[in-house]
Amino acid sequence: MADFNTDGERLPAPRGPLSRLVVSAVRFYQNRLSGLKMVSTCRFEPTCSSFALEAVSRHGAIRGGLMSLARLAKCGPWHPGGYDPVPRPKSRAR
Repeated sequence: MADFNTDGERLPAPRGPLSRLVVSAVRFYQNRLSGLKMVSTCRFEPTCSSFALEAVSRHGAIRGGLMSLARLAKCGPWHPGGYDPVPRPKSRAR
């Protein structure tokens, strides 16, 4: 299944078993639990679950997971929300 971010770019496949496990957990949330809410409550674009999928796919389970937790920590009335994309990986100079 091909995944795309909010800019329409194809996401890379998650690398490693831990990344695939995290992506599966987020997909489970999206498909089975998120729909149980009466209304959409995310104040960010992309949504927090989409952010987590992209962060883990681009940065791996550890770094992407930490980025996702930091994003969830912003979720509350003290933060205005808005457009908050996943940062691009820094290219490594040789």
